[in-house]
Amino acid sequence: MSFDITFRIDGEPASKANSRKVVRFGNRTAMIKSDKARGYAKIAEAQMPKGIVPTTKDVCVEMVIHYASRRPDLDESLILDLMQGHVYENDRQVKRKIIHWQLDRAKPRTVIRVYELEDLSIPTYLLDS
Repeated sequence: MSFDITFRIDGEPASKANSRKVVRFGNRTAMIKSDKARGYAKIAEAQMPKGIVPTTKDVCVEMVIHYASRRPDLDESLILDLMQGHVYENDRQVKRKIIHWQLDRAKPRTVIRVYELEDLSIPTYLLDS
């Protein structure tokens, strides 16, 4: 039986690309996640599926990210990172992504489906001629 799971994370995800801040540790400078990204990571971790064994196979991830405003860029990278160890062992297993942007001011959330890929072939209409 192949791995196929659908679940939801309530809350608006932070953009990984735009969610870093510079901090100093004595004489050392480092980049860390922003407060928004750390806050989202905390609530998302609590909503990850429980009681499953993360797959070790290549997967497809389908997401619909419902944002609270039109401002955020479509960015699923933080969510992919957070699913490591919960849904799959490493986000390098993600070989196909289908990501959709939606607006829901009242209830920002992400609906996620992850399933094992049986076939890694690319549709012919996407191949160079």
